[in-house]
Amino acid sequence: MVTESNSLEQKLPPSVVKALRGFMQTGFWNRWADATETALQQPARQFDPEFMRKLVPKMETFMSYFGAEVRGMDRVPQSPVLLIGNHSGGVITPDTSAVYAAWYRTRGFEDPLMGLAFDGIYAVPGWRDLMRKIGQMPASMDNAQATLGDGCSVLLYPGGSYEAFRPWRDRNRIVFNDRKGFIRLALKVGVPVVPVVGHGGHETTIVLTRGERLAKLLGLDKVRMDGAPLLLQFPWGISIPATPGFPLPARITVQVCEPLDWSRFGPEGADDPEVLEQCYQEITSLMQTTLDALAIENPRPLLSRFLPRKG
Repeated sequence: MVTESNSLEQKLPPSVVKALRGFMQTGFWNRWADATETALQQPARQFDPEFMRKLVPKMETFMSYFGAEVRGMDRVPQSPVLLIGNHSGGVITPDTSAVYAAWYRTRGFEDPLMGLAFDGIYAVPGWRDLMRKIGQMPASMDNAQATLGDGCSVLLYPGGSYEAFRPWRDRNRIVFNDRKGFIRLALKVGVPVVPVVGHGGHETTIVLTRGERLAKLLGLDKVRMDGAPLLLQFPWGISIPATPGFPLPARITVQVCEPLDWSRFGPEGADDPEVLEQCYQEITSLMQTTLDALAIENPRPLLSRFLPRKG
């Protein structure tokens, strides 16, 4: 029987296959997985408001490079709220920084915006400390539910790395990959859901492929990764996320939409497939329509940085 991994091996040069097999035999992924499990034993919430107070001006400087604009932050109700965004930009995801900076400038540092992040990042020294201080938590239903229950708002990207590393041709598509855990979360806790749609972030880097078959060959499932993306980055050319390049200065626009009220379904709706599908179609349709409008408004986010704005 020919598996996808075997099929891919047959297409790769023998030297590459040999190198990949040698790397797998080092046990790197197993060690990373073990380090992740150890890191996850630490308290999930370690937000540092003073650190964030110092970081936000740096975020704003970074966002000026992209000419970033966040619209409609005044639409967000009082905490707790579940913000749902589309994930773009590969490794750097610059529109996330735009949302964070706008949140704290609008609402202050005593109203933290928590987030959910890929578990594996907490095994990386330095990065795990940064993520915790800015309010990121390991991605789990328990962490999100407890945080919302305690009155804090949460920013969640249902598409995760699957969407953040979607191919260039899909840059103007909402790609949640039929994930509905965020809907169950909202229904169980009974909080408003605010769609946050970013445009331009996925033109700051060029994703050539998600690398799903390569991920299987490498055994990345051990660290909960379903892709091994290939990117076109400056100055490296074709490269991998582990070697982040310099992002292109595409114009980023983030539109905060009107809140969605799913309270009519009650907590029991979290276990009803029809309710989940109805909510899923409602939010993804709204976000896609919003993204389409932003793409029509600015069809060339990179080129627009060098041309005068109309009107």
